Amino acid sequence: MRLRARGLVTALFAAPLLRRIGYHVQVMTRNVDKTFFVRLFAGLFFVVLVAALGVNAFEGDRSSVGGWFGDLGENFYWGVTTVMGAGDSSHVTSVVGFVISWLLVLFGVAIVATITGALVGFLIDFLLKEGQGMGASGYRDHIVVCGWNSTARELIAELDGDDYDRKIVLIHEADKNPGGPGVYFVNGDVTSADDLRRAGIEEAMAAVVCPADASNEADMRSILTVMAIESIAPQVRTVVEVNNPAHVEHFRRAKADEIMVTSRIASRLLARSSLYPGLAELVTDIVSGGEGSELYRVNLPDEYIGLTIDELSSKLRSEHKATLLAIGRGGRAFVNPHPEFRLEIGDDALVVAESLGTLEPMDADYTETSPAT
Repeated sequence: MRLRARGLVTALFAAPLLRRIGYHVQVMTRNVDKTFFVRLFAGLFFVVLVAALGVNAFEGDRSSVGGWFGDLGENFYWGVTTVMGAGDSSHVTSVVGFVISWLLVLFGVAIVATITGALVGFLIDFLLKEGQGMGASGYRDHIVVCGWNSTARELIAELDGDDYDRKIVLIHEADKNPGGPGVYFVNGDVTSADDLRRAGIEEAMAAVVCPADASNEADMRSILTVMAIESIAPQVRTVVEVNNPAHVEHFRRAKADEIMVTSRIASRLLARSSLYPGLAELVTDIVSGGEGSELYRVNLPDEYIGLTIDELSSKLRSEHKATLLAIGRGGRAFVNPHPEFRLEIGDDALVVAESLGTLEPMDADYTETSPAT
């Protein structure tokens, strides 16, 4: 029971909304003078104590020291509850006691108004900063999109409609969120460590870096972004869109995990499509969500260990309606392996299927992949 309660408390405080509120509280209290609150509570204590002494002097039991101090304790408690608006009006009977009670009520109203104003101010500040992208995402295992262009727009639309339920955070310098209502927006610099931390980069599953335009300067900024991510969250998988193929080596030195040269991919697909009609439409359908079949990388059940490629292909087809394309092992992708190839522990599969079904999506790893045959 204790473990379950502890787990519920942990899950509650790990909720993104509470983590965002905690971030704003930390920002707001960072430059607050702590002595102000000490003086406020010290003044409150002094006023209630003076009021309790005044009531005790006029209405307390003077027959014994113990009775006098006992009444002082009761009067002090009454003073505290009166300040908070829950005091017993019948506790005092003398004129002086009535006056003290009225003063405490007025003092309590002022305190409640001050606290209410502070809470309302915090709420307004929270909503304004969240709308302007000045907050912190509070997510875990999410995808961070760094930068905004047409590719980022299509990427977010694709991730939003995929079977993988992943939260998306967009970090971009803009006045409003270009990613839409389903995307948490962070208004910031993609090369800034502080802004990347607000996007939750340290607890993200992956980061996608998109250049602002097709210039070489945009590639240089993307390299700086990858370096910033690697410096504070090297375990996060970085996927980068590159404008100029000549810059690929620089991205590798920056330790980008996946490098996509969009012009090179497009030109090669166009060349194949000129030879084989309909190939471009087929590939587009496979790599996109929505209707039809899509690409999935999945974990393989333990009972599949030891199977040959032909046996695995047959099982995937008959049990999951999935077509096998490649096997992943030790950071390498084995496409069309030899017939004697057998599955080992830790292998995963790249398949084409209409949906995941009962298949389990592959656990995200951060090893560099390279094709092999």
